Amino acid sequence: MFESLKPQPADKILALMQMYREDPRSEKIDLGVGVYKDAEGNTPIMRAVKAAEKRLWEEERTKTYTSLAGEPAFHAAMAELILGGGYPVDRLAAIATPGGTGAVRQAVEMVKLAAPGATIWLPDPTWPNHLSILNYLGVKTETYRYFDEATRGVDFDGMLADLGEAAAGDVVLLHGCCHNPTGANLNLVQWGEVASVLEEGGLLPLIDLAYQGFGDGLEADAAGTRLITARLPEVMIAASCSKNFGLYRERVGILMALGGNRAVTQGTLAFLNRQNYSFPPDHGARLVTMILTDPALRADWQAELEEMRQSMLGLRESLATELRRLTGSDRFGFIAEHRGMFSRLGATPAQVEKLRTEHGIYMVGDSRLNIAGLNAKTVPILAKAIADAGI
Repeated sequence: MFESLKPQPADKILALMQMYREDPRSEKIDLGVGVYKDAEGNTPIMRAVKAAEKRLWEEERTKTYTSLAGEPAFHAAMAELILGGGYPVDRLAAIATPGGTGAVRQAVEMVKLAAPGATIWLPDPTWPNHLSILNYLGVKTETYRYFDEATRGVDFDGMLADLGEAAAGDVVLLHGCCHNPTGANLNLVQWGEVASVLEEGGLLPLIDLAYQGFGDGLEADAAGTRLITARLPEVMIAASCSKNFGLYRERVGILMALGGNRAVTQGTLAFLNRQNYSFPPDHGARLVTMILTDPALRADWQAELEEMRQSMLGLRESLATELRRLTGSDRFGFIAEHRGMFSRLGATPAQVEKLRTEHGIYMVGDSRLNIAGLNAKTVPILAKAIADAGI
């Protein structure tokens, strides 16, 4: 049987990671993989996470299964973080998932159960694994214009025009903040206009919120999601704790569904978990719950998260300033305007390859670079390489 298997296409980011590891150059720079790094190039364990882990180690008395949907306390803590105090408890159904990817996967499975013929609309571009998951599950997809290559901002007119072509009952995937891979984001006025298009078209929003706290702050980064939730009768939100809690390997995620018959929706979500992995992982979710419900831990977590956010903003400003100095042009000013970990530089694949072969600078082929992979020492190195490559 196995002889009939065909090689699957390699994940480009994972392949890039392998190339980076095998590169013997001491001054190589990894701007490909999407993880936060501090000034020393490490991905630290957050202080509040360490404190919660120690407390959990001392207090935990069992490793028995949790429920199919995960712990209600985790659902409540995450709902309050994302939707704010006074969120609509009577509308909310939720499941814990293995990371944000697991939440996206379960959301798509939910769409297939509820509306097998629905098309899911994706921004162009989007996180590559979105399309990979949808294609694997055999879901119909369309794209809507999102990124303007000329301005390096959002092609908002194109976005609205394309979404106006979606059929009632279709699903629209939206990045809640810190768009991956471009870093270009909607403002709150634009979120309101998108909500109107969704309302008028009878469309279901699926919001992927993977970077809350990495853009303009915890509250500001959730503002668009909260607006959509308040305006639309049905909403799905896939959220991740990998970035803002630094819990990459614990795989902490949540899928929330608001609207419809809450009991039926909750039962369906639990059913989907049972068919996939039964009980979701609990360790990381329990740490998140402890942090969000303990005032001291939460305050320390928010302070460290803000330090990380400010660090990325500082790196953006520094890189844009250095490129302005070297090129005599403000064409890279968008780097300072973008938010989150990523920006798309605007380099050709050949120029990206030149940066790798000649300078040891690794970024994804579409020129997405991870701002959090930089530090004060490497910003001028990258800027000079970009200028030398004629980008």
